[in-house]
Amino acid sequence: MSTTQELKDFSQQVRRDILRMVHAVNSGHPGGSLGCTEFLTVLYQDVMSYNSDKFDMDAKNEDVFFLSNGHISPVFYSVLARSGYFSVEELATFRLLNSRLQGHPTTHEGLEGIRMASGSLGQGLSNALGAAQAKKLNGDDKLVYTLHGDGELQEGQNWEAIMYASAKKVDNLIATVDLNGKQIDGTTDQVLAMGSIKAKFEAFDWIVLEEKKGNDIEAIQAVLAKAKELSGNGKPVCILLETEMGNGVDFMMHTHAWHGKAPNDAQLEEALAQNPATLGDY
Repeated sequence: MSTTQELKDFSQQVRRDILRMVHAVNSGHPGGSLGCTEFLTVLYQDVMSYNSDKFDMDAKNEDVFFLSNGHISPVFYSVLARSGYFSVEELATFRLLNSRLQGHPTTHEGLEGIRMASGSLGQGLSNALGAAQAKKLNGDDKLVYTLHGDGELQEGQNWEAIMYASAKKVDNLIATVDLNGKQIDGTTDQVLAMGSIKAKFEAFDWIVLEEKKGNDIEAIQAVLAKAKELSGNGKPVCILLETEMGNGVDFMMHTHAWHGKAPNDAQLEEALAQNPATLGDY
């Protein structure tokens, strides 16, 4: 268990990593990565049970996480490295030729902590269902966690998986939706309005939790604890987490413009000034 301040310090350093990684190669997706920093920090530093020293694909007797919206790889790589899966110094190879840290995570790179390729959107829940059912068959009582973008839910495969999860009572699954209301071309309502996502999940017989303070460490801890408490009751659990794209960098917030754009030198300096180093830069 980490203290609230330790979790805040961790997430602030992760924000610095994201900004520096994307700036160094003038490529990547900082907006969604920054928006999910607190969630992944809490998940890996306070909630999940795992062994980063002996990573294997089976994850027996370990909690498992699948990142479905793989373009926010900068935050995932930073959290994995700072959680002990691989060297923090390797973050400096982000998106370089022959690096294991490509723009979208892939399993063939052999990167510790990565259990599915997630360059194509909409497939994460299907992968997670397989892992969750395998755990049930193996008598493994650990949980499977996933993260999805709200714009990603416009992909149809999600809804096949959502239907399957409840029909087959996959109740060792906790799926979180990053509800920031933005995607690459604008707001989700402008691109393809989805109405009430809560009502849709409930219509598919999921337990749905809502958290409006999706960038607040303690609020995330509370909703994940509630989701874990509700697991194992015959229904999968969905968390609708309202986050702010670009959180922690004032000029990147309240806009979709930084979905997939790197900061220039002056912008990086300004962004880093808002997020002083806490754990040391790579």
